[in-house]
Amino acid sequence: MRPEDFDFIAKVLKDRSGLVITPDKAYLLESRLTPVARKRGLKGLDELMASLRSAGEDLLREVTEAMTTNESFFFRDMKPFDQFRTIVLPHMLQARAARKSFRIWSAACSSGQEAYSLAMILKEEAAKLAGWKIEIVGTDISQEVLEKAKAGLYSQFEVQRGLPIQLLVKYFKKNNEMWQIDPAIRAMVQYREYNLLHDVKPLGQFDVVFCRNVLIYFDQPTKTRVLDNVSRLMPDDGFLYLGGAETVLGISDKFRPIPDQRGIYGVNRGGSAGPSLTAGR
Repeated sequence: MRPEDFDFIAKVLKDRSGLVITPDKAYLLESRLTPVARKRGLKGLDELMASLRSAGEDLLREVTEAMTTNESFFFRDMKPFDQFRTIVLPHMLQARAARKSFRIWSAACSSGQEAYSLAMILKEEAAKLAGWKIEIVGTDISQEVLEKAKAGLYSQFEVQRGLPIQLLVKYFKKNNEMWQIDPAIRAMVQYREYNLLHDVKPLGQFDVVFCRNVLIYFDQPTKTRVLDNVSRLMPDDGFLYLGGAETVLGISDKFRPIPDQRGIYGVNRGGSAGPSLTAGR
């Protein structure tokens, strides 16, 4: 790829999604965009770049989605979900007892495995949640992966990655060569198209935000902007989840690490003591 073409596509991706592509990651452009070129009847990346320079929204969206779609799997890394069940959920049950409701956001949810993992945990704790209203909202920039998430259809390979066998048997049914998650679990999650660079206010407030393995693709100013925006959606005792390789330190002063709980952060607001975790211990 010519240097001027690389600079052009890198700017398109940065402006539209926040994704930063450096020259050492140029191979990703070839692996992810060659299928787009083929689908459009173009000979290769050179023709695709030429088309992009005069492209309408459809091609720009298709290229952006191809580059920003990342893999997901059920109960990824497991520990965050154990923390949710043993620490975050007990806190919410105590702190929200008067109103009996709270909201969870799965940001950059891809094909829905994270959101459905949370839904299955809540379903397993249904006895404690009788009379409660809990919303799970999954958002992603890609309409294609959101449609897959809504369908709840996964391959044998996808359900084998992280999903405990007892939950597969309990909440999935075989659908030809695929596995489909139970309609009751699907109904627990709302999916919306949303770009993390855009205005967050229409999403409403969230008590728990999962924004895992997303910030690693952004430059530092974009990370700061995203975290600052997310903090505006959260109450003083809200919980933010980041990926294991991510941190707020040196990036945003709107969150602070929760002691002894790797990967979870509390809202850092003047005069705010943050969440009390005694309920989860």
